[in-house]
Amino acid sequence: MGVIIFSFKSATKLMDKLTQILGAMMILLIGYVAFSTNPPVGTAVKETFVPSSINLMAIITLIGGTVGGYIMFSGGHRLIDAGIVGEENLPQVNKSAILGMSVATIVKIFLFLAVLGIVSLGNQLDAGNPAADAFKIAAGTVGYKIFGLVFLAAALTSIVGAAYTSVSFLKTLFKVVKDYENLFIIGFIVVSTLILIFLGKPVKLLVLAGSLNGLILPITLSITLIASKKAEIVGKYKHSNILFLLGWVVVVVTAYIGVQSLSKLAGLFA
Repeated sequence: MGVIIFSFKSATKLMDKLTQILGAMMILLIGYVAFSTNPPVGTAVKETFVPSSINLMAIITLIGGTVGGYIMFSGGHRLIDAGIVGEENLPQVNKSAILGMSVATIVKIFLFLAVLGIVSLGNQLDAGNPAADAFKIAAGTVGYKIFGLVFLAAALTSIVGAAYTSVSFLKTLFKVVKDYENLFIIGFIVVSTLILIFLGKPVKLLVLAGSLNGLILPITLSITLIASKKAEIVGKYKHSNILFLLGWVVVVVTAYIGVQSLSKLAGLFA
């Protein structure tokens, strides 16, 4: 499907519409399953703010899967390609960033509640495919079908977004990439697919990707924070000093957690 989308000249417009539709579909479907399991929301809220145990690997994976890595630049690159640049468009840029992170966060919360509702009842999940098993236990065959749709939606948005963003970085460095952007995106998708086919282990690859993205976050965020104070880059825009300081706090915390979780990453494929 990703290859088909980028086979058209109007690929970016198709990509925009596809992500909007699939994002809404994921929220509705996962939300239905989440609330059908009747999860202990009170316990979830308590453990979120006052956890009985702290898993650094889980924290860095969740952070990396939401705002880490290079995928967070996909929205920005798409806005640039659409000509939405300059200080006058800052409100729309902020709106796009907040909306993107909000959708990702809502999906993660609903998915967590769905699995929590199942586990809290004493059910054992299949370690090879825990998310699918949770949906099946929650809503039977219908739940299994819903998971298939959710997985398809998540896969398509991730494939399209990651491939587009990867190539959008390269096209600023190499003219040939800019001239044949869609072909390079298709090639990226094909190579990534072959890696998954021959390597397998989708769950471990997903955890690995989220964790590595979490490690990339302090690097990209620190560069962004430095750039936010350079007038030749941001013009007359004045970045909040409070947000600037909080940003560096996030850099330090995520860097520490990322380094601490490195030893566990090595054991994923042991």
